Amino acid sequence: MFAEYIQAALERAEYEIIDDPEPYYAHVPGLPGVWATGKTFEDCRKQLISVIEGWIVLGLRMGHPIPSIDGHSIDVSRSGCPSMRLPQTERLTITTKHLDVSPRCL
Repeated sequence: MFAEYIQAALERAEYEIIDDPEPYYAHVPGLPGVWATGKTFEDCRKQLISVIEGWIVLGLRMGHPIPSIDGHSIDVSRSGCPSMRLPQTERLTITTKHLDVSPRCL
């Protein structure tokens, strides 16, 4: 549902190689606690995507604000339903096939 936000976070991610059995390390500046490791760069990136998704879900459930990244933001309306703001140059089409959203949000 928030692929554009996650992509913006990935573009901001910083990677490094550390002395660890999973030597690839990444974190996203501006997203507290969002980091991942992996045995390969691709493993690390996949883990980072999963961590970002979980971080968004947890933040929304706890009512925490989700920081904007390069014009992409995720807000919760008064009804408790998530909404997304994109830069004006982008258009978003959402289908409900795989969404875990309350029916009152649709």
